[in-house]
Amino acid sequence: MAPTMRKLIRKIHGFPCDKQGTSAIEFAIVAPIFFLMMFSTFEVGWFYFVNSTLDAATISASRFVRTGQSQNNGLTKQDFFTLVCPTLDLFGECTTNLTVEVKQFNTFADLAADVTPAVCRGDDQNAIDNLAFEPGVDNQIIRLRFCLLYRPINPSIGINLSSTDGAARRLVSTFIFRNEPFSKN
Repeated sequence: MAPTMRKLIRKIHGFPCDKQGTSAIEFAIVAPIFFLMMFSTFEVGWFYFVNSTLDAATISASRFVRTGQSQNNGLTKQDFFTLVCPTLDLFGECTTNLTVEVKQFNTFADLAADVTPAVCRGDDQNAIDNLAFEPGVDNQIIRLRFCLLYRPINPSIGINLSSTDGAARRLVSTFIFRNEPFSKN
């Protein structure tokens, strides 16, 4: 046999024993799955962070209405929006991402009968302009509703939520309460 043929036969027989490059191949197989799981975990964590911050802002704003501070200070819809906005500015410009609705009801039956969906940015501009700001009076039933559009870290992975055309997610936070007796008699 020729020497080159012997070398070729040795290489063929030694091929199953050659371990060079196996780590790179294993990494190439495992890495995409690992990174997908890691970024999906980050995305879910981001969602819960945004959601809890929105809920906290809703509760804080409802206290301002419930205790009569907004009524006694004569706040307008724009003033109230400006008051709420700094808490949620972390998630983008409030004027393009946030809607605030404060609506009063006479009875809980009236509240239960109102099944109108939350109005978010990106909906009909007329509906956004006509959002209610009715902070009510003593013992009035109030529904305060925020709708925030936020951008996920990576829109292609993570949790699947209601999405707008711009790949922003809609988060709605609602707080229902009865105003405290705050009027000055």
